[in-house]
Amino acid sequence: MSREPLESVKVVLVAACALIDGEGRVLMAERPAGKELAGLWEFPGGKIEGGERPEAALVRELREELGITVDPADLEPFTFASYGYERFHLLMPLYLCRRWQGDPAPMEGQRICWSAIAGLKTLPMPPADVPLVEALERKGALER
Repeated sequence: MSREPLESVKVVLVAACALIDGEGRVLMAERPAGKELAGLWEFPGGKIEGGERPEAALVRELREELGITVDPADLEPFTFASYGYERFHLLMPLYLCRRWQGDPAPMEGQRICWSAIAGLKTLPMPPADVPLVEALERKGALER
């Protein structure tokens, strides 16, 4: 049986987080002007550096982007997105987090908002984030 080889593509690994407050709302961040997909809303997080664990990348990114401190033990693996953009393939694990220190604030010029799950569906977002919102709704992850 012959199989055609899969197309070679750059895979980008990004860790994302659904920060969930005491009211069951999730924090979303708007991609700032000048960045690819600017103006779209996404889960906070960022690229995983070479040799970095996803949880460590997320702790670093949440500190840099939102000015909060997260204990890696408070990151709960939830689901992931695998999405083929034109120039690369994105693999993005999504973690849930209900505990952190500090008040989330936009540290990189982005806007942030807290939203109930129904509101998330109304935000324009990158295609890779859409199935993550659907998984949150389907699994009732915001209610606890």
